Amino acid sequence: MAIVEVSVIPMGTDEPSVSSYISACYKVLEKETQLKHQLTPMSTIIEGDVDKVIDAVKKMHKVPFSEGVQRVVTTITIDERTDKPLSMETSMESVKAGIH
Repeated sequence: MAIVEVSVIPMGTDEPSVSSYISACYKVLEKETQLKHQLTPMSTIIEGDVDKVIDAVKKMHKVPFSEGVQRVVTTITIDERTDKPLSMETSMESVKAGIH
């Protein structure tokens, strides 16, 4: 199980806002029923089998190209553990426990 942060940035768009491209990328995840995901203001967090997540990220990366963008920068951070189960919830609980 992995937690992956992904940011897809279309470059050279006609407008400064890229929300329509981000929305289209996020729709890819809505079709991936085996993956848990969370949209944040700066990126998207995906939880699931690392191979399935990477396949979904590839699809997300291609979305802006299909909408006419000629350059896309995608950043991926992968957190994968083999010693114990990993999830977004347990990671947040661990951090919150240290705060309180």
